[in-house]
Amino acid sequence: MEIAHPNFAPKPTSRPTPVKNPLLVGAIDEIIMPRDARRDPARAHAPVVKLRDATVVYPGGNVGLDGVSLEVERGEFAFLVGATGCGKSTFIRLLMREVETARGEVLVAGRDIGKMPRKRVPKLRRNIGVVFQDFKLLPNRTVYDNVAYSLQVIGESRSSIRGKVPEILRLVGLSTKLHDYPDELSGGEQQRVSLARAFVNHPPLLLADEPTGNLDSANGEAVMSLLRELHAAGSTICMVTHDPRYADFADRTIRLFDGRIVEESVEAKH
Repeated sequence: MEIAHPNFAPKPTSRPTPVKNPLLVGAIDEIIMPRDARRDPARAHAPVVKLRDATVVYPGGNVGLDGVSLEVERGEFAFLVGATGCGKSTFIRLLMREVETARGEVLVAGRDIGKMPRKRVPKLRRNIGVVFQDFKLLPNRTVYDNVAYSLQVIGESRSSIRGKVPEILRLVGLSTKLHDYPDELSGGEQQRVSLARAFVNHPPLLLADEPTGNLDSANGEAVMSLLRELHAAGSTICMVTHDPRYADFADRTIRLFDGRIVEESVEAKH
């Protein structure tokens, strides 16, 4: 897979048809799903994400999500849009099991993660790539080490890391920045490091939380072009944003207001 250098990434005129790579979309089943569940045909073809009447209430009574039911299918690029405080980031935190439901269910690859033993939660998180608005890079580590860290925590060998990290950095246009530190990079470059770190393990599910929020329009376009390429490679992507400029990238747009879904639209295929 070749990705043009992000500084010269053209704005797409249409979305590519996703390549549903079975090695990628099947990975989450292999890792977080028990063997008996994988023999269940219904679960084997379950959506990557499914919420049933999911409600999140924070301490103090603030409602993050209020009775949300939705499905995100394998290979889909779904946008969650809405104003600040509508529940978009709560959705991300819920899938990472950083928060839990007061009511309802959250299923990933057919499994209710609310019932998952806490000791298995780190394994769940290791197989979900997350890109944040504020990058969340380790300031005292180089670009190479920031990306390598996500492989070290899952026990990848040194030889595997030495092969994977330079390759993913090349794909995001940062092959000359391996030894730079985050404070030596532009905002767009830092976000590309964040993308490389999230995708280096080829996660079948990628969550992007306002990934263009701190970027100018040129860098925002570059990041979206990279996400489009990762989607075409087989990842399911859920992106939360308040920016309507990138709506054409999505297969489906889900609008939230006060923690509830108020509108859904499916983009016409080109």
